[in-house]
Amino acid sequence: MARTIAIIEDEKAISDNYADMLTRQGYTVNCYESRSQAWEKLQLQIPDLILLDIGLGDEIEGGFDLCRDIRTIDSTVPIFFLTARDSDFDLISGLRLGADDYLTKDISLPHLSARIAAIFRRIEAMKQPEQKEQIVEHGDLKIDNSRMLISWKGHSIDLTVTEFWMVNTIARHPGHVKSREQLMSDANVYVDDNTITSHIKRIRKKFSAVDADFDMVETVYGMGYRWKTK
Repeated sequence: MARTIAIIEDEKAISDNYADMLTRQGYTVNCYESRSQAWEKLQLQIPDLILLDIGLGDEIEGGFDLCRDIRTIDSTVPIFFLTARDSDFDLISGLRLGADDYLTKDISLPHLSARIAAIFRRIEAMKQPEQKEQIVEHGDLKIDNSRMLISWKGHSIDLTVTEFWMVNTIARHPGHVKSREQLMSDANVYVDDNTITSHIKRIRKKFSAVDADFDMVETVYGMGYRWKTK
């Protein structure tokens, strides 16, 4: 059965463009132009993934409100904000509300498609048992590449797809500096420096939530980031 994707976007030309691409790739796509219209349908049936704009018609933050509502009835459906708004504040707000990723509308269709495919691979992989050859461990850090999962001191860290690949890139070779360009390349995302900084802050916060003394992600000013060696 084809996976279903809901696109919640108030500009029909934009949603039609996304819908056409995703339909050609075999997905079943439903488009909604307003928060109220989408909420009415989503309460009846949750799709496999949701693409969500922030501004919906006259509701400047309608997407944020809808994301909050969705998380009250389903805590696991992947939600991607796909918006023209690229401020650090909006990105952090979206992730705090429970979105799995935050993308700007300048992302190319192939990159959007790759991100959607990646989250579905992660969902399927999480259903599979561990594959020992895909496990990477550095001290208290454990990376399960086959299932796209990361844990610290035995505690699972709930990372978005982008955050997973950033941690994977930084921690793969502890002590080696990874530039912002390398992080963007591995995470398949093209954003400005402030957005990279926001992701790193979010990653640190998530690790610190399970270990208050966590300090393994080090900023190397003017160069990038590295996973510290003990």
